[in-house]
Amino acid sequence: MRPSSTSTPAEADGRRTRGGRQRMTQGDGPARAGSASTGTGRGASASGSQVKGVLLRQETILFGVLVAMVAFFTVLNPLFFSTHALGNVLQDWAPVMLLAIGQTYVIVTAGIDLSVGSTLGLSGVSAALTIRALTEGGTSPAMAITAGFVVAIAVGVTVGLVNGLLIVKAKLAPFIATLATMGAGAGLTLVVTRGVQIAGGPREVITIGNTRILDVLTPPLIGVLLVLVIAWVALEQTRFGRWTYAIGSNDFAARAAGINVSGHLVKVYMLSGFMAALAGLFVYIRLGSGSPTSGLGFELNAIAAAVIGGTSLFGGTGKMIGTFLGALITTAVLSGLILIGVAPYWQQVVVGVLIAVAVGLQHVNVGRSRGAKHG
Repeated sequence: MRPSSTSTPAEADGRRTRGGRQRMTQGDGPARAGSASTGTGRGASASGSQVKGVLLRQETILFGVLVAMVAFFTVLNPLFFSTHALGNVLQDWAPVMLLAIGQTYVIVTAGIDLSVGSTLGLSGVSAALTIRALTEGGTSPAMAITAGFVVAIAVGVTVGLVNGLLIVKAKLAPFIATLATMGAGAGLTLVVTRGVQIAGGPREVITIGNTRILDVLTPPLIGVLLVLVIAWVALEQTRFGRWTYAIGSNDFAARAAGINVSGHLVKVYMLSGFMAALAGLFVYIRLGSGSPTSGLGFELNAIAAAVIGGTSLFGGTGKMIGTFLGALITTAVLSGLILIGVAPYWQQVVVGVLIAVAVGLQHVNVGRSRGAKHG
């Protein structure tokens, strides 16, 4: 028989400890190498995810769509990419952009403003009538133009105020309230103009609106770009913008947080009316006259610009850069169709299709996000 080897529990623990330390020491190099390899892999994966995220950002996709559309229409008609044609596209883009700015604020609050087109027309003819009356009465062109601009802005803000009060005080749905003011505004425009174009303003109006800089920009267009920057900063960097997002995300939570939801909604619709008035003035300055039908169809173009740009009809989501690109895409499509010979009657059909596609994609994204949360 072999002599039995006995050891105390302490000695056994010592051997296990030494053996464990030895195994850890022997495996230390491979472990560190594996750790470094894993870290490198994670870093590469993170970098790849960041690149993929940038490429899949909505603004990047919209810019790509815009470039593709410009290339498409340029191939069909090379004149599309000429400086003069691009200048005309920007001239068409400006009133859509102004309306879409106000529409973005409204839609972010989970509302809608169908009255912006008729407000554009009413503001424009109000300015035209005021300027013509004062000019014929002997007022200087500068004073007449200033007074006309003030009247137009007052009209737009008043329409926005009425919309806000109908929604907040009368508890009408935004769709119904703004549909009512849309009809009233269009009817009132026909009443004050008797259905005819209002011309006869001072020559300075046309001069301001059609003076080209580098064959692309005009003074009013530069003003629109400045308004866009201000609206962009206000929506994404100020308390007014934060409250707008909060109301659209959850108005009950916004009230609980101390936000005056009713008062803020009225201000948002007044802002939309103000932007519609600016759009009406832009069209009036460009044409040199006020037309009772100048705002026809603009409400759909503005909604399309905001929705294509990523502003959710469900509220709480939207960026001004997206609306900017959405307005460019909408205008480029409509201008391109005309340039390649498509009848103008198809324009609103195309706009309707664009809105349907954009809203459909929003529904898909909402469904995916809900599935991810519950998955």
